[in-house]
Amino acid sequence: MKRILLIVLAALTLHTLSAAEPAACGRETYPLDGGWHFSFRTENSSDNARIVTLPHTWNTDPRADDRNFLRTEANYVRKIRVPASWQGRRLFVRCHGAETVADLFVNGRHAGEHRGGRTAFTFEVTDLIRFGADNTLQFAVSNAFRNDVLPTSSDFNPYGGLTRGVELIVTPRTAVNPRYYGTDGIVVRPRTVTADRVEGELEVHLAAAAGTACRLTAEFFAPDGTPALSREQRVKADGKPITVSFALENPRLWSLSDPALYTVRVCVEEGAARDEVRLETGFRSVAVTADGGLTINGERVFVRGLSLAYDRADHAGALTAEDYAADYALLRETGANALRSPAGPHADALYDLCDREGTLVWIGLPFLRAPFLSDICYYPTERFRENGRRQLREMIAQHINRPSVVMWGLFTDLWQRGDDMESYLKELQRIAAESDPARPTAACSDQDGSINFITDLIVWQQDVGWERGRTEDVAVWSSLLHRNWSRLRSAVCYGAPGSCSQQSLRPDRPARAERLPESRQTRFHEEYARHLAQDSLFWGIWIDQLADYGSSRRPYGVNARGLVGLDRCERKDAFYLYKALWNREIPTLHIAERRLRDRDGGAQSVRIYSSTGKPVVRVNGDTVAVRAYAPCQYRTDSLRVSGPVTVVATAGTLRDSIRFTAGNPLRTAPPRDLPRTGGR
Repeated sequence: MKRILLIVLAALTLHTLSAAEPAACGRETYPLDGGWHFSFRTENSSDNARIVTLPHTWNTDPRADDRNFLRTEANYVRKIRVPASWQGRRLFVRCHGAETVADLFVNGRHAGEHRGGRTAFTFEVTDLIRFGADNTLQFAVSNAFRNDVLPTSSDFNPYGGLTRGVELIVTPRTAVNPRYYGTDGIVVRPRTVTADRVEGELEVHLAAAAGTACRLTAEFFAPDGTPALSREQRVKADGKPITVSFALENPRLWSLSDPALYTVRVCVEEGAARDEVRLETGFRSVAVTADGGLTINGERVFVRGLSLAYDRADHAGALTAEDYAADYALLRETGANALRSPAGPHADALYDLCDREGTLVWIGLPFLRAPFLSDICYYPTERFRENGRRQLREMIAQHINRPSVVMWGLFTDLWQRGDDMESYLKELQRIAAESDPARPTAACSDQDGSINFITDLIVWQQDVGWERGRTEDVAVWSSLLHRNWSRLRSAVCYGAPGSCSQQSLRPDRPARAERLPESRQTRFHEEYARHLAQDSLFWGIWIDQLADYGSSRRPYGVNARGLVGLDRCERKDAFYLYKALWNREIPTLHIAERRLRDRDGGAQSVRIYSSTGKPVVRVNGDTVAVRAYAPCQYRTDSLRVSGPVTVVATAGTLRDSIRFTAGNPLRTAPPRDLPRTGGR
C-alpha cells in the first residue's frame, strides 16, 4: 500500500509540472522528494528498483558494525515532464545534501559533480532538458572512501544517499543566480552594527548574459513586517556581483533574548520578466577578547554549547525537519545557548530554529582526525586541498546570512605529524577572513604547538581523567593554561562515553573501548563541571555531544558520548547535571545512578542535582544529612544500608525518588570481556 501511495504522489508531481503555466514574473520552485527509483550500482538490473522518498540513505541502521556498514555506490532515478511553455526559461536542479560524492545526469548527459556530503549544490540543466517531453534525472551517489574529499578521517558514519531534499528551480533568463555556491545568490554584508545604525552592502550575483541591462530592486522589511528601506538601480551584467549599499536607522538588533529577523527582498527585472528572491537575516555584532570573553552587541555572553552529530536511531542520516525540531527541543531543555555542528553544516531546518529562537551556532569544516592511529587526515594533494577550499566557501556562502552563526570552524583535533599542513590551514584562514570578515574562525585542538595560533579562537579538547590521570587533574591543566596561554581567546570542549545499558560499582576502573558504564561518564562530567563552569579564562564551554551517534568503527556501532541515547528515549545522568546548571526556566531535581539497581552492602552515598537549592533527602523514611559538593551538586553522607532501599529527595514542590537493593546475594559479577562488534 505504501508503495502504491508513493507512485500516486510521483504521478501527481508529474502532472503538476506538466500542467503548470509560467508566471509572468518570479521564479517557481518544485520539490522533487518523492518518486525516486533507487538501486545499487552493483545490481544487474534496475527493474527491481525500490521507490523511495527523500531524504534517504541506504545505511538505515546507525548501529551497524564495519562489516555491515555499506560504503558503495547507488543510483537515484526519477522522471519529470517539463512543459513546452517553459521554453526560453532557465532550469536548475538543487540538492541540499548528498553523501558524499554525487554526479547528476539529465537524459543521460552529465550535468555536474559535487564532492562533499553536507553542503548544498546546484546545477543548471536548461540545455539538457527536452521541453514538452519526459525527462530523466539520475543521481549517481557514492559514499566510498576517497582521499580527495573531506573528511578522510572521521568517527561519524558516512551514511550514503540523497540524505537531504532535491528541488527544481525555474527562473527567467535573467535571474538572481541559484548556482552561487548552492545558494540563492544574495549575500548580506553588514559593515557597522550599532544600536543607532546598521550600515552594509548587499551582494547580488546574477545569472544573465553578458551585457544584459536590467533593473534591480532591494527592499528591507523590519521584524514587524513594516518597510524599512528600498533601493533601486539600473545594472548591466558583466559577470561580477552587483553591490547595493544600505543603512538602517535605529535597528532592532538580533540577540539571544530578542532574535529579531529582517526580511530582504531582491527583484531583478528585464523587460516584462521578473525574478524575485526573499531571505531572512538579522543584525548583531560579535567580538571575542581574551579578557572580555564573547560579546553580542557589546554584551558578554558566556557560551554553554552542545555538539550535535548527524543521525538518529529511527532515521539514521536521513533526518527530517521533525527530527531537527526534537533535537533542538532537547538542546533548549538543557539550558544550552549554543550549538556546534562539528563536521559540516546540518540542514537548514535546524538553523532556521536557531535564528528564530535565539541560539548561537558554530559550524565546522569536516577537516578532522578521528582517534584511530591508522587514519590519515591530511593528504598533501591539490585535489584534497581544493576540496577543502570548496567546502569552506560553500559552508560560508550558504550560512553567512544567518545571525545565529557566530563562528566558522576550520579543523578539529589535527596533529602535526607527517606532512606539514600549517601552510594549508593558514590558507583556509585567509579564505574564511576574506569570505566573511565579520565572524571569527575557531578550531578545536588537543595538541600543543603553533597550530593553535592560526585561527582567531581556540577551543581546547580535553579528556584528562578518562584514559589517563584523574578528572580532578583538569583543575591542574586549567591553572597551567592560565599561567602560560592566557593571551589566547580560549574555550574548552570535553565529553566522555557512557551507556545506560552498562552500570558499574567501580566507575573508577580504567577505561576500555568496550566498557562504557554510565556512572563513569557521570563522574567525569561532575568533576569537569565543578572545576571549569566558573573559570574566567574561557569564553565558553562545549559539551561533546548532545546525543550518541552511529560509528561503525566502534564497539557496539555507537559513540556513546551523548547526554542522551541514540534513540533519544533515555536521558543520562549528565543530561540532568547540565539542566540543573544551565536551565533557569525549568527547575531540576534529579537523583543520579537510578539505573544502578544492585549495589554492594557497604557504604552508600546518594548524589543529587538540584537547581533550587539544597534538597531534603530521606532514605527508607529517615532524613539524612546533605552537603553541597559543587554548584547544583549535592551528596549525602556515607550510609550503611542493606536490602531494599528507597531514596526520596524533595526541594520545594519538586520530588524525585529511586529504588535499589544493597547487598543483593544474587548479584553476580559482570563478565570480564563484554561482546564486541566489528570483528576486532
